[in-house]
Amino acid sequence: MITAKDWLSFLIGAIITVLGLLPILNRLNVGPSWFALNFPPVTVLSFIVAAAGFYLLVESVIEITNSNALGWISFFVAIFVLVIGILPSLAKVGVGPAWFAFPWLSPFAYHIIFVVEGLFLMLAMFAMEM
Repeated sequence: MITAKDWLSFLIGAIITVLGLLPILNRLNVGPSWFALNFPPVTVLSFIVAAAGFYLLVESVIEITNSNALGWISFFVAIFVLVIGILPSLAKVGVGPAWFAFPWLSPFAYHIIFVVEGLFLMLAMFAMEM
């Protein structure tokens, strides 16, 4: 039975997916110009990715405890996303070496990460109940 926490996971995943998908569509010249959503700097994007990565990590542990194979894939995606979100955030406050900043990660890469992360959160709605 799908509960409120499952719907919350789906809702958060849908919001994150849309926040990542709209700028990607704008880059492909699809939709109006306000789809660009280039207002948050990379620092803010990395904080959002880290927070959503932690939420996906919690959701994937629930999936794993329900003996769901998708839980392990979600778990490794969550770890990857959490690292990509936390290390640049730490570099901004002066913790860690300079490569923590991941200067090669553009806002477009963060938007792709948003889409992947959001899709896994939306899948968690169903995977936590299997």
